[in-house]
Amino acid sequence: MGQNGRKVVITGLGVFASTGKERESFFTNLINARSGVRRISQFDPSPLSVQIAAEVPDYNPTDHFQPKRLDLLDRFTQFALLAAREAMESSGLEVREEERPRFGVVIGSGMGGVQTFESGCFNVYARGATRLHPFTIPKVMHNAPTSQISMEYGAQGPSFSTSTACSSSAHAIGAAFHLIKYGQADMVLAGGSDTPITMSMMRSWESVRVLANGNGNPASACRPFSADREGFVMGEGAGILLLEEYERARRRGANIFAEICGLGMTSDATHITQPSVDGPARAIRLTLEEGEVRPDEVDYINAHGTGTPLNDVTETEVIKRVFGEHARRVAISSTKSMHGHAMGATGAIELVATVMALERGVVPPTANYTRPDPQCDLDYVPNQAQERPLRAAISNSFAFGGLNAVLLVRRLKSDPM
Repeated sequence: MGQNGRKVVITGLGVFASTGKERESFFTNLINARSGVRRISQFDPSPLSVQIAAEVPDYNPTDHFQPKRLDLLDRFTQFALLAAREAMESSGLEVREEERPRFGVVIGSGMGGVQTFESGCFNVYARGATRLHPFTIPKVMHNAPTSQISMEYGAQGPSFSTSTACSSSAHAIGAAFHLIKYGQADMVLAGGSDTPITMSMMRSWESVRVLANGNGNPASACRPFSADREGFVMGEGAGILLLEEYERARRRGANIFAEICGLGMTSDATHITQPSVDGPARAIRLTLEEGEVRPDEVDYINAHGTGTPLNDVTETEVIKRVFGEHARRVAISSTKSMHGHAMGATGAIELVATVMALERGVVPPTANYTRPDPQCDLDYVPNQAQERPLRAAISNSFAFGGLNAVLLVRRLKSDPM
C-alpha cells in the first residue's frame, strides 16, 4: 500500500426512491425534472397541515420478500435490501468464500425502524396491548439493514451503521471508502435508508416549521435556491453503492462508474439546527485536499439544497468561500427538489445521482426554480438538465446538529474526456 493509501472505485449502484425504483428510471426522471412528490398514501394525512411527501409509489412488500421474512424487516430495511440487490447486480461481483472476511457493509440511517416503532407505540398506548411482535427490536434497530445485507451476501468483514441525521449515509460511504483505502476491506456495500413518512414524524417536522406544503401543487412544492422557497418535502428511499479496491476491480474486468477519492467530515459545534458557514466550508476543503483535486477541477456540486430560506443562503456562501471565482462557473443542483429529503438516506441517493451525472456528462436540474434570490446568485441549473463534460464532482450533506460530510468523486484519470 502506498503512502496515500489504495485507490477506491465505485462498481455498483442501487437506488430505491420516489423518482425511481432502480437507477435508470431514477436518473431519467431527475434529468427530465419529474417530481416524486405527491399526496401521502401510506395513511390518511387529512389531520396534517402538510399532506404531501416524496413516497415510493405502488410499493407492495410481498412482491419482493416472502411473508415469513417480512416479519423481520421494517420498511427501511426492505428498501436497503432492494437497493443493495441492484448494486450487487450492476457490479457483477461474485464473492468467493475466502474473500468474505474482506467484504463489509456500512449503512446509515437517521431514523431507523420508525414505522415499526410507531406501530408498536400505537398498539401499547391506544389499544392497550401488553405484548408486541417478538421481532420488534430487531426491526427497529438502526443496524438492521447492515445485518440483513451482510447475511444476504455473506459479508464477514467490517460492518456497522452510522446515524448522523441527514449526513448518515454520506458518513457511511465515507467510512467504507476509508476501510478500503487503508486496507481493512477490499469491497464494501455502503449507503443508507430511511422511511420517515409516518403520522408522528410528519407532526414532528411540522412543529419545526421547515416543511413545504405545496399550496395545492405537490410536484412544485420544493424549490431550492428559488426566491419563493418555503421548505423541504419529506422523502423516503435508499441508495447503496458497491465500493471496491481499484486493482481488484480492474483484474475482474468490472465496470467502473467513478473513483471515490475524498471525504471531508467536520462539526460546526455551534447550534443544534442553524447551519454554519465555517464547518461545511472546512469539510469541502478537506475532501478536496484528500482527493488532491483543485477547486477549479470540480465541475458539479450536488448541493445539500434543502429549500429552506436559511440553509440555501448558507450553502451558497459556503461554495463562494471555498471556490472563489470558480463558484460562478461550477454547476450546482439540488435533486431534493424531485426526490425529497429522505433524511439519513439522502446522501447516498444523491451520490448515486452525482456518479451518474459524472459518468454521462449530464447535470440534473434544480426543479421548480421560479426566480432568483439575490443572496443565492450562482448557477443552480434551473429546471433543465445541462450536458457538459465533468471531471470531478462533490456531494454535500449537512445535518442537524452541525455534522457535515462531503464526498468527492471523479472520472478515472485514465478515462478519456
